[in-house]
Amino acid sequence: MSDINRRRALGLGIVAAGLAMPSLLRAQTGPTRNTSSFTMQHWRDHFETLGKGAIVADTTSRALHFWNADDTIYRSYPTSVPISDELTKRGYTEIVRKKEGPSWTPTPSQLERFPDWKPVGPGPDNPLGTHAMYLGWPAYLIHGTHDTRKIGRLSSDGCIGLYNEKIEELFGLCPIGTQVRVI
Repeated sequence: MSDINRRRALGLGIVAAGLAMPSLLRAQTGPTRNTSSFTMQHWRDHFETLGKGAIVADTTSRALHFWNADDTIYRSYPTSVPISDELTKRGYTEIVRKKEGPSWTPTPSQLERFPDWKPVGPGPDNPLGTHAMYLGWPAYLIHGTHDTRKIGRLSSDGCIGLYNEKIEELFGLCPIGTQVRVI
């Protein structure tokens, strides 16, 4: 290889390395979001202690994060989230009740919009799926869904929905009193 070709190759290498450098730096510092807008969460950013466990339901990235009481279990689940900001309750609460095979009753605001809606018992037509965890806010739940098209979408009247197999897992991990933050 001639000196001119070596200098050109070296110059191209320096330019290529310079172009790659921002990517290398980003990889070393670690991204906070991936291409689907998923945001990593850590319980310490939301709670002083883990208590009985902690849940952060992120309505922007449509993910629910769970940590158990001794921080040995972490899970992240895709969710459905409220269809609008008006229906989204944000803040701190906790799980106050759990029910396997829940029944669903339309809320007063749902009955205003859909007067023909009737309560639905447990089963495949129930919008709450197979398991429900009731929050300290009236009519707000973390629950399953039989309609898997809703996961990852703005599709609820305020609740956080998970695939039935994921809510079953989370249901088993969360004691009553698990603290919850909806952001």
